[in-house]
Amino acid sequence: MQELIQSYLLYLERERNYSLHTITSYANDLIQFASFLENEFPHLVKDHSTVHPNVIRSFLGMMVENGVSKKSIVRKLSSLRSFYKYLVRNKIVTCNPALNIITPKVDKKLPQFVDQKTMEKVLAAPDTSTVEGARDSAILELFYGSGIRRSELLNLTMKDIDDRNRTIKVTGKGNKQRILPMTSKAHEALERYLKLRKEKLPHTLSNNKPVFCDERGNKLTPQRVYALVHSYLKDVAEIQQKSPHVLRHSFATHLLDNGADILAVKELLGHERLSTTQIYTHVTVDRLKKVYQQAHPKASS
Repeated sequence: MQELIQSYLLYLERERNYSLHTITSYANDLIQFASFLENEFPHLVKDHSTVHPNVIRSFLGMMVENGVSKKSIVRKLSSLRSFYKYLVRNKIVTCNPALNIITPKVDKKLPQFVDQKTMEKVLAAPDTSTVEGARDSAILELFYGSGIRRSELLNLTMKDIDDRNRTIKVTGKGNKQRILPMTSKAHEALERYLKLRKEKLPHTLSNNKPVFCDERGNKLTPQRVYALVHSYLKDVAEIQQKSPHVLRHSFATHLLDNGADILAVKELLGHERLSTTQIYTHVTVDRLKKVYQQAHPKASS
C-alpha cells in the first residue's frame, strides 16, 4: 500500500500542484489508515479491491474513540475519498468505498481578521531601508492587498509579475491560474524590494527565480513566512490567530465591508464554491449587529 500512497502523493504534487502543507496532511491521513489496516484487517493491505465502506467506518470510529476532532475526521474521510478516486481512475480498484459515507457536519468558525486601523499599523511596521524589511513589507502588502494564499505567494516567480498592468499571475489549488491586481502600495513595496535585492543579490532576478527569497537567494519556506507575519501581528493585533491567513481574511472582510460584490471577492480569493466565500458575510453582519447594539438608543429596549 505504501507504493500506491507514494504514487498518489506524486500525482498531487506534479499534476494537481497541491501545496506541500496539503500533501503532508494527505500523507499523514493515508499512512494512518494503512497502519489501521495492518493492525485490524491485515488481509486487506494487499487486496484493496475488497475494502468495504464498513472498514472505513471502523477507522473513523476509532478516530472518534481516540478523541480526534470532528474537523480532522472530516479531512481524513476527504483524503480517503480522493485516494480511492485516484485508484479507481487508474483501474487499481473498481469502486470507491469512501464515496457514500456521510460526512460529519462541522461547525464553521468565523474567520479572524484585523480592523483597518490595525492593518495600517501592521503595514507600516517593517523597516523598508533594508532588503529584509522591504521584502517583509512587500509580502504584507501583497497578502492584504490581493488576498493571495501563502502557498501561492511562495510559488510566485519573476515572470509572474506584470509591471505594466500592475498584476500578478497566481497558480492556485488544482493548478488553476488567476490574475490578481496589485494595489498601488503593494506595487510600490514590491518595486522597492526588488530594487534593493538587485543591489545585494543581482543573480536572483531571472524569470524563473522566486519573487521572495531569503538572505542567500533561496526560496522562502512556509515556516519562515508564517514567522515573519506572526512577528508583525503579535504586537498590534488582539486576536488569537496571527497567521498569513488572517491577512487574507482581512482582505475579504474589508472588501465586503466596503460594498464589494461577493462574486468578485470569490474570484479574487480563488474559491471554487460561493459558500466558502459567504462565511465572510456572516462576519460583516455580526459586526453590524455589534455596532447597532452599542450605538442605537433603542437597541436594548
